[in-house]
Amino acid sequence: MTDILAITDHRRGELRDVSYEIITAGRELANETGGDLHLAAISGAVDDFAENLNREGVDAIHTVSHGEEFNHDVYTQAVTQLYDDLAPQYVLIPNSVNGLDYAPAVANQLDLPIVTDTIGLETDGDTLIATREMYGGKVETTNELEGESVVTIRSAEWPVAEGTGDAAIEAADVEIDESAIGSTVTGFEEVAGGDVDISEAEVLVSVGRGIEEEDNIPIIEELAEALDATVSSSRPIVDNGWLPKNRQVGQSGKVVTPDVYIAIGISGAVQHVAGMKGSDTIVAINTDPNAPIMDIADYAIHDDLFDVVPALTEEFGG
Repeated sequence: MTDILAITDHRRGELRDVSYEIITAGRELANETGGDLHLAAISGAVDDFAENLNREGVDAIHTVSHGEEFNHDVYTQAVTQLYDDLAPQYVLIPNSVNGLDYAPAVANQLDLPIVTDTIGLETDGDTLIATREMYGGKVETTNELEGESVVTIRSAEWPVAEGTGDAAIEAADVEIDESAIGSTVTGFEEVAGGDVDISEAEVLVSVGRGIEEEDNIPIIEELAEALDATVSSSRPIVDNGWLPKNRQVGQSGKVVTPDVYIAIGISGAVQHVAGMKGSDTIVAINTDPNAPIMDIADYAIHDDLFDVVPALTEEFGG
């Protein structure tokens, strides 16, 4: 039997979706290895987090109550001590801003190999086969890791764990060395905020570089209004200053899971797809039939957006 240790992720008092996705990834591995799935909730309202994380397939939840927000040194110390106590075969960490901050330090201190941004995991005996993408998603690579290892998992690649579990919940026997903590979070400041949270939208009309220029953005806004939808975008639109940062979908923006995602003039780079592939229904409008976005679309419209979008606005706005 080989156990799995999965580390959960939270921000400003709320568990992130990847915390529930990592349960699914960890459970699949535990089923293959015949081991137990252990979760760790570190810092923040750990008791509340543990209650929410007690999903089907979780065997044990270990809480580390220290501070309210993520801290590199606290997480590194906590995870390495949990590893020493539990002796898991694999450590799973979210491929988030926080996860990528401490995962390499954990792997280094434990002298373990690490693979980041994985989109698939399976075992072959004592070998972990981790799949990840390269060259903008054009190539998938498999990495074979012998023995114990650390991997980070990309969000929205595994479904959110459901059901109610009966995991054992206990405070971990972890001692944090305060003298080794080099920094603390003293506050947050919203950057390019606003009153729109695209992650909560049921319908998103998302625009990419195919819109050509800022003066054409209003035709997207008109369609969104006709559909009672919210406008979002790929990174180039935000980089150009045509829409604010809070509208950006992708790895460097927000992960969204709307009922309907309409991708207009978006090629479908891996960074963008990672942020929206969990949408229930994806509609792509693009002049390039070979654009990557067309491969994941439920409905693909191979046509000029300047013809299609006004027609859709007239149809739904009338």
